[in-house]
Amino acid sequence: MIFISEIGLNYNGNIGLAYELIRQSKYSGADIVKFQLGWRAAKEDINHIDFDMLSNLKKWADFFEIELMFSIFNEEAYDLISMFSFSKYKIASRTLVDNFDLVKKIVDKGMDTYISLGMWTDSELPFVGYDNVHYLWCKSLYPTTPWDMLDLPKDFIHSQYSGYSDHSIGIDLPLLAIARGATIIEKHFTLDKSDTTIRDHALSATPEEYLCMTQIGKEIYKKMRLGI
Repeated sequence: MIFISEIGLNYNGNIGLAYELIRQSKYSGADIVKFQLGWRAAKEDINHIDFDMLSNLKKWADFFEIELMFSIFNEEAYDLISMFSFSKYKIASRTLVDNFDLVKKIVDKGMDTYISLGMWTDSELPFVGYDNVHYLWCKSLYPTTPWDMLDLPKDFIHSQYSGYSDHSIGIDLPLLAIARGATIIEKHFTLDKSDTTIRDHALSATPEEYLCMTQIGKEIYKKMRLGI
């Protein structure tokens, strides 16, 4: 069972807040903490991550013993992250649609690659026969309401999806996905859901919520493995 704490842009361009979000993600039971590389990344923009900042994020994640992962949005982001040694990559469905050749290049590296399929409309999977590719079911609405989620897979075990990338308010839908066989959960993480700097704060989990989700989710997963 893998829990990905999606910080994304929720650090609000504040490097000190990024440190605290990594720390709290670890304390909240996340296995992986994730940022976005190449999205809103101009020098004056909120998510400008250069070599030095990326080095700090890696150092801090190593210190708190939590794995660091990035969503790769463009060639410049890929060139930057290639200067480091990462074992996993994330691909947003937007990148899959807008820059398929880049995604193919990343997948062909053979590293574990998690791909959200929220914006993918083709009936066929983008990559078949790759053991390193793990697909996440996703609804690309921010936030999703219960009425948007009526097509959440009823059985992840026998589906093409390994897990669920969540944009809902609360933690109940990630837990429902685990009960249906999802083994990877990606959930946005925040210290303040009322923060309006980035829209994602509202659909994120606080440390208390995230810890509750990981604790209950791991128990559900273990009981399912027993055959209950």
